[in-house]
Amino acid sequence: MSLTSPIAATRSPYNPKAERPVLTPSQSLAAVSPLRYMASLVHRTHDVCRGDSERARIQRNAVAAFSVRIASAGILYLTQVVLARWMGAFECGVYVFVWTWVLVLCGLSQLGLPTLAIRLVPEYRARAEHARLRGFLLGSRAVALLVGTAVACAGLVSIWLLGERLDNPYALPVCLALACVPLCAVSDVQDGIGRGRGWIAVGLVPPYLLRPLLLLGCMAAAHVAGFPTNAVTAAGSAVVATWTAAIVQMLLIARQFRGELPAGSRRYDFKGWLGAALPLMAITGCELALQNADVLIVSVYMSPTEVGMYFAAAKTMSLVMFIHYAVGSAVANRFAALKARGDQDGLKALVRDAVSWTFWPTLAGTALILALGKPLLWLFNPEFTAAYPAMLVLALGFLARASMGPAEFVLNMLGEQGLCALVLAASAVLDVALSFALVPAFGMMGAAAATAIALTAAAFMNYIVARRRLELEVSIWTSLRGR
Repeated sequence: MSLTSPIAATRSPYNPKAERPVLTPSQSLAAVSPLRYMASLVHRTHDVCRGDSERARIQRNAVAAFSVRIASAGILYLTQVVLARWMGAFECGVYVFVWTWVLVLCGLSQLGLPTLAIRLVPEYRARAEHARLRGFLLGSRAVALLVGTAVACAGLVSIWLLGERLDNPYALPVCLALACVPLCAVSDVQDGIGRGRGWIAVGLVPPYLLRPLLLLGCMAAAHVAGFPTNAVTAAGSAVVATWTAAIVQMLLIARQFRGELPAGSRRYDFKGWLGAALPLMAITGCELALQNADVLIVSVYMSPTEVGMYFAAAKTMSLVMFIHYAVGSAVANRFAALKARGDQDGLKALVRDAVSWTFWPTLAGTALILALGKPLLWLFNPEFTAAYPAMLVLALGFLARASMGPAEFVLNMLGEQGLCALVLAASAVLDVALSFALVPAFGMMGAAAATAIALTAAAFMNYIVARRRLELEVSIWTSLRGR
């Protein structure tokens, strides 16, 4: 321990060799000294950055994932602002509608394999089942590519059958954007493989940093070259960005595994993999509904301009969800590993930490975004500031979800993916039903209210499942009462 720290050392439950600071009653008054607190904070930061304990490695992964997602959020936000300024509110609304459908179709095409990869990659490595690991690395991506291609082809056939019934502004952008679906699905699987191995940069940088940068670069090149900066150009740029980023990510993963996975035969278990992935696919589908149903339903009842306004408000507020994702990405594989070792005490301690790491940064981030909400919306277009009240409503739902930590990751990694799927299915149905009921009467506020209520319901149901089935406390409120 640091000589300047008044904090006593105890052993971390999920790594007995690691020191974990706690306050003893006799030290509590001394510990509140600002200088002593700063010394303790510096010591903890040093442990996270340089420590070799399991807890320190997990925290470094969380910081790395969070840093990538924050950088990605900044780039995506810049891209959306630039697109809105270049394209105008109407064309931006068209592109938002098209890209939202791409995300939904991509999420369905990967069949839940990314989440399964987070669980299976560390399991296969721990058991030295190299043939199964090699088979999964190739087979999972092949399945995603084939299914994504089939979904894209089905989409093109649907557009052809609809003919003139599909509004002209949407037809060509949709046709172009469908080409993103196969490689976007493959990239999602590779994201799961990278996170399952603990390679946060390999898993996250290509889809979340490289892809939006390429999109922005293609749009800038089109703008300079004098091409119309409309939804068609944006969809074409998205195709180039998606394919390039997915191929780069594929090469990086191959290079990383080449150094640690010896060449050899492959063993495939498609039946077992797909059987385990189907509940995870249902979870992914429900997550997509919770994230995108409001935008899609708003597009049914409101103009493309209003769709763009609501999208800007929703995506601005949802920046705080990157914290939830970052923590979950860092700890998900450790949940599975601790369960495999039978370390229940370590698992409880890690869950407790994950809840705190999720909620408090989310609370701070929410306050900051709400404080800057109107200026941020003004960046898109001055009229977009009218969507600010929707941000206030959405914030309540995001905070409710954060108060339960990365509960979905806990359930999925510990074998309760079936119940997690049921929870999210019920929440997604609630979201869609409330959206159809509220949007016609209340517009953007109705969509925001439907999403907030659905997120709160999902968080509460996940809490019940984790407590009753796994005997784990995933609530920040329980954690506060225990201190």
